[in-house]
Amino acid sequence: MGVIEIGGHRPRTGMATWIADTATLIGQVVLEDGTSIWYGAILRADGDTMIIGANSNVQDGCVLHTDPNRPLALGSGVSVGHRAVLHGCTVGDDVLIGMSATVMNGARIGAGSLVAAGAVVLEDTEIPERSLVAGVPGKVRRSLTDEEFASIQQNAEIYGTLARQYAREARPA
Repeated sequence: MGVIEIGGHRPRTGMATWIADTATLIGQVVLEDGTSIWYGAILRADGDTMIIGANSNVQDGCVLHTDPNRPLALGSGVSVGHRAVLHGCTVGDDVLIGMSATVMNGARIGAGSLVAAGAVVLEDTEIPERSLVAGVPGKVRRSLTDEEFASIQQNAEIYGTLARQYAREARPA
């Protein structure tokens, strides 16, 4: 794992975090308890603070970045799907950001929402709680069902279990 200090700021990790050996954390990154950062993910907080909430996961190949006066905050129980890009945005609790989705500066994703794979949420867009967002540009398509919301929570739990397994068992072959 690459942990890089810049501007006097070094990434900080909470209890029971798991970070893949090919992930990179730079600057003002704060990982709360139970987070997992997967292979090839880059979390670059050289412009402002980045907080990854408790029991959240940032999956393989994601890029998260901050700009000056554009912090990035993920709530708890958030799953950021493979190859997603998040830039200076705020994501509420229990959100799923789909694979290869993009969330731009100043966007705010309400708690319990799902941003579909490949969606692009434009700058300063406000997404209400428990929304399904899809398309380019990303638009609210409908409210999530209780089953869909439960699936989002389950996804984060699955990644938590998987991270604990990797912490115990993963070794170079």
